Amino acid sequence: MTEKIAPRDTYGKTLVELGRENPDIVVLDADLSKSTMTKYFAKEFPERFFECGIAEQNMVSIAAGLAGAGKIPFASTFAVFMPGRSFDQIRMSVAQPSFNVKLVATHAGISVGEDGTSHQSIEDLALIGALPGFTIIVPADSIETAQAVRVAAATPGPFYIRLGRPKVSLVYDESYRFELGKAVTLRPGKDVTIIAIGLMVGEALQAATDLAGRGIDCRVINLPTLKPVDEAAIIQAAKETKAIVTAEEHLEHGGLGSLVAQVTGRHYPVPLEFVAMKDRYAESGKDVELLQKYGLSAAGISAAVGEVIKRK
Repeated sequence: MTEKIAPRDTYGKTLVELGRENPDIVVLDADLSKSTMTKYFAKEFPERFFECGIAEQNMVSIAAGLAGAGKIPFASTFAVFMPGRSFDQIRMSVAQPSFNVKLVATHAGISVGEDGTSHQSIEDLALIGALPGFTIIVPADSIETAQAVRVAAATPGPFYIRLGRPKVSLVYDESYRFELGKAVTLRPGKDVTIIAIGLMVGEALQAATDLAGRGIDCRVINLPTLKPVDEAAIIQAAKETKAIVTAEEHLEHGGLGSLVAQVTGRHYPVPLEFVAMKDRYAESGKDVELLQKYGLSAAGISAAVGEVIKRK
């Protein structure tokens, strides 16, 4: 994991490729195309790009209308604005009619850094996850992002794809093939399982490497699709390792940890620990420093592994 690429940059470039392949692809943005990277699409296909201004609710409604007319709309802004500011429109105009709208939110989590508390979206997975019919994807790196966006374009129905702001190390190489609804075991292990999403996948791999030096054998699973969730992979991990730690750049409630707890509680209860934001917002600061301060790091995951193993 040496090269670092911002998944949002890959998203923008993948949109251009899709636009060349399919004239029904249209893109909407809310005055943030230079940050969401939809600017690439806007430059090549200005007649298929809709700049909606600082009006996220309108953008979602327009995207729904375009989907109703047979287009495949990708609507983007920061996660704090979508679903944060436009939840009602997403619920009424996308989820309830099950329209073919692809919502791709960038700048999720606390790694927005100096943008501060007002721009930290740590509730978005809980909000979107509560809406029936949505498919939810949180890619781990640039390679997974490109493939997930393509799958979203080819798969009917509402999608929410969650991307961060910073560059992240590549977890995969070009041989990787994303499968909707399937978890990926990145590292085998018998003592404990770490299930992670987004930029926390890289931290989970680092934690597993660090813990191996202490004689702890960690399985690492990337769970890029939160809905539909890969219950079989979670149950297998619970049965075989007898302990699970989840890691996400999101509130402890309503995200990855909640899903894993539901699955294990229903099928195979085991000790759990949750590396996530603990019912609070972060302050302004550099992304790396914030992630370290709030335990969203390899060290934080290692500490959680130590705690969960005590309860096996």
